[in-house]
Amino acid sequence: MAKKSEAREIIRIVCTEDGKNYYTTTKNKRNTTERLELKKFNPRLRKYTIHREKK
Repeated sequence: MAKKSEAREIIRIVCTEDGKNYYTTTKNKRNTTERLELKKFNPRLRKYTIHREKK
């Protein structure tokens, strides 16, 4: 079971080009306060695109 004071949270990063493809990951909300942005593969577009954290 997760503790209340746990620093890591599960987030969803969504493709900026089509908005339909997404990945889930975790991040430390204490150390990384800004939104996460990663280059991930989008199978629909068949290329690497920028994925941004969505609230």
